[in-house]
Amino acid sequence: MNYFFRVFISFFSFSIAFGQNKIEHLNVKFGKITPTDFVINSTLVDSNTNAVVLSDIGNSEFTANSKGGFSLVFKRHRRIKIINDKGYDIAAVSIYLYSSGTQTERLEQVNGYTYNLENNELVTQKLESKDVFEERLSKSQVRKKFTFPGVKAGSIIEYTYSIQSDFLFNLQPWEFQSDYPCLWSEYKVAVPDYFNYVFLSQGYQPFHINTKSDYTDNFLIRSAGSYGEAPGNFRVSTTIHSNRWVMVNIPALKEEKFTYTIDNHNAKIEFQLSQYRFPDEPIKEVMGTWATVSEKLLERDDFGKAFLAENNFLESDLAELIKTCTDVEEKARKIYSFIRDKFTCTKYAGIYMDDFVSLRDVYKKKSGTVAEINVLLIAMLRKAKIPADPVILSLRSRGVVHLIYPLLNRFNYLICETQLNGKKIYLDAAKPFLGFGKLDKSCYNGSAWVLSKSPNRIEFTPDSLLEQKVIAAFFINDEKGNYTGTVTFKLGNDASALFREKRLSNSKQDFINEFSKGIIGDAKVADFEFDSSIQKEDPISFRYDVDMKFEEDLIYFNPLFGQELKENPFKAANRLYPVEMPYQQDEIFVLDIEVPNGYNVDEIPKSVKYILDEGGSLFEYICKKVENKIQLRSRIIIKRAIFQQDDYTLLREFYSFILKKSAEQIVFRKKIN
Repeated sequence: MNYFFRVFISFFSFSIAFGQNKIEHLNVKFGKITPTDFVINSTLVDSNTNAVVLSDIGNSEFTANSKGGFSLVFKRHRRIKIINDKGYDIAAVSIYLYSSGTQTERLEQVNGYTYNLENNELVTQKLESKDVFEERLSKSQVRKKFTFPGVKAGSIIEYTYSIQSDFLFNLQPWEFQSDYPCLWSEYKVAVPDYFNYVFLSQGYQPFHINTKSDYTDNFLIRSAGSYGEAPGNFRVSTTIHSNRWVMVNIPALKEEKFTYTIDNHNAKIEFQLSQYRFPDEPIKEVMGTWATVSEKLLERDDFGKAFLAENNFLESDLAELIKTCTDVEEKARKIYSFIRDKFTCTKYAGIYMDDFVSLRDVYKKKSGTVAEINVLLIAMLRKAKIPADPVILSLRSRGVVHLIYPLLNRFNYLICETQLNGKKIYLDAAKPFLGFGKLDKSCYNGSAWVLSKSPNRIEFTPDSLLEQKVIAAFFINDEKGNYTGTVTFKLGNDASALFREKRLSNSKQDFINEFSKGIIGDAKVADFEFDSSIQKEDPISFRYDVDMKFEEDLIYFNPLFGQELKENPFKAANRLYPVEMPYQQDEIFVLDIEVPNGYNVDEIPKSVKYILDEGGSLFEYICKKVENKIQLRSRIIIKRAIFQQDDYTLLREFYSFILKKSAEQIVFRKKIN
């Protein structure tokens, strides 16, 4: 998948050519607002704009602290114009702080104002310190939040704050793009030569300014004293590597249909601490390699040690479970089905077991997180002498992981890899509606890592998934003078899993009511039947019978029988980022019907074939009258899951054509006696 990731190391240099009209600096001073600032002249602002970020300027730098080391200082100054009441949510600000043990990042120097023009006079309201609230979200995250007073349509809000942090790995990221358009977004980072960070940049917006410069600076370091030396201060001098990034006139990024997560596409920069490089000391690697990361994870109590242990408490139940199995694959299937069907997943996120939770606890309670359930699966397979290893990945909703660097905070899901008869099989026992060797489509998000003594990267690409659906409808004139028929469905893997899940909360009558919506006239759906509901590896098939009666002079009959495309999923005139479909698709609809007694065929749709691309994606619609029958075959084939922006117009026109064609009808006219 092409997400236009750009990766560069902090000591790289950049070659920048400035245009003659390039604005180098934005002169914005906190608290300096005039009536002219309320007038916004920008093509980004239109009738659909609810708020606009006038400027967003951030800066991160290092300072010496009282502990004999360095701290990070992040400062931000943001100015926003509220266009209408739909933009009020941007006036509710949340700032997230990292916490570990007794230490927490500190929010300081919070200042904010709301500005309104009343009778052409500037009215100012100050954000008070009592309006800043704190909320602990988890043991590692605290949220500070505040809402601006006196906000109304036309207001300008402005705020500044700083974050003091002793967590050097937490160099603040920067998002240039958001739900609202932004006229100027700027971020500066100044890093001493003692530290090396990997810079990760993504997005589709060009930099207005992208520069790097080096200079020398001094730091006053306080020494606590050691080996008999008294505490004191000393001054060190080092090179500072400074980067400045500016984007201007950045459009709002709105999530549209067929998007895994908008976080994959917004313009932003993130950082990962890679090395410590102190004078007269060897370079200390911080980020490590996948080999070192895997080794550490396998030694963790909440990860590798849990399934690498003896786990003798499993022996008796496991022996009973697989005692009748004749081969290794049957054992693996029995173990997988046992955990999938008997255990309840309490949280579908995470790669570690929860604190103070053991596999014995999970087994006894018959419930656990996705990590706990699949770690138990790995442990039971290994106990049965079946090879099994953990696989960590990022779900589509979390975003893509980096291809090279082991950035573990990007991973949020754990599954199992086993090997049977020389073939690698991937299992997720936390999802009750999946079959053996099946994964939910959300797992197909690019790179994943198998963690073992020799870790390796694997690819779960959406192009490796094919969702097939076949619908067939047959109608005849029966001996009683009724028009009767049968409609059958054979679903793909994803639709089958959703159907099984839906069955838990829907009655047979609910399904009858749903499929009655696409039927014309005084029709009745009856005898709704389905199979393959227990064998979860097989696709679901179901059928229902339909009885119709016709009395009108003209009958308008949609041959796709309620399965036609109802709307174009691509409504926007253009798109800033790729179309990400969940899988390749192959949908076939077959119709074979007799002409109703007492009627002639007045009109049928024309046959067409629309080829989307050279890769085999197409729409085919063949309709013909053969003696007293009408036969139709419609097929939509999408041979790739990802379409880049350049293909968006073609894809939109393709679906527009399908939408128009699928609305065409067969017309029957009553015979004149």
